[in-house]
Amino acid sequence: MVAIIKTGKSIRSTFYYNENKLKEGVAECIIAGNYPDDAANLSEQERLNMLLKLASLNTNVVRNSVHISLNFDSSEQHSKALLKEISQAYMEKISFGDQPFLVYQHHDAGHPHIHIVSVKVAHDGSRVETQNIGRNQSERARKEIEQEFHLVKASGKKQQQSEHLKPAMVSANYGKVETKRAISNILAWVIDKYKFTSIPELNAVLNRYNVAADRGNEESRTFKKGGLHYRLLNAKGERVGVPIKASDFHQKPTLKNLQNRFENNEQLRQTDKLRIKNAIDFTLYGKTNVTLDRLINIFERD
Repeated sequence: MVAIIKTGKSIRSTFYYNENKLKEGVAECIIAGNYPDDAANLSEQERLNMLLKLASLNTNVVRNSVHISLNFDSSEQHSKALLKEISQAYMEKISFGDQPFLVYQHHDAGHPHIHIVSVKVAHDGSRVETQNIGRNQSERARKEIEQEFHLVKASGKKQQQSEHLKPAMVSANYGKVETKRAISNILAWVIDKYKFTSIPELNAVLNRYNVAADRGNEESRTFKKGGLHYRLLNAKGERVGVPIKASDFHQKPTLKNLQNRFENNEQLRQTDKLRIKNAIDFTLYGKTNVTLDRLINIFERD
């Protein structure tokens, strides 16, 4: 099992990412943990309101949303009942057992997986601490659950990341609905994970997953109006399929919204620059035989 935890500033964005999957018919809400009623008996607004109500108890918690994905090996076909047990056990083990949480079973990837949405504010208004939760509580919980439920074991960080996000596969008959879903999955991951500061930097990552952000040429109406489209790429890097307007995605990855993120990312990655500089200085300090290949190997181990 691979567990990936992300925190964010928008409960609504995390919530609607999963709710939109319901509307597309590629997901089910299988648990409403610590809610007053079962998931099947709650409306969309009732599911959201519980999370927003707790978040309002402590507005100092800026990154108040928690979005977890539990990913299983493609050889595993777990029943809904077992997935419920696993998700409840996981939330208990990472100290979120008393928090309201929603569990969604997704059916839109090559491997079985569930998404869990929760909030970092407790019923008494206190902050639920998540610092190093992925490295500590979640890693322990993952190993214990793999053993308790006899799951296929994860085999390292690199595999975990590749299992979670795979390049969008392109076929000659790819239609608009499938294209939008594939691109949306990639965007949700990349925009949250990477600190890009321009469209070319964003495309440097998106292109790895056969997706491109496209402003059009400088004479096009799209470019002049500040528009942005997203497209799929084939194996040769050629743009294929139906272009989708940025405003059509629930994340709203429009040029205007991305430009706001560019500014924030520029500030956020200053600490990364310093960390990388220090790591290089430390590795090279007092050494005269560090080749480029050896330097790469040292950084990959770290």
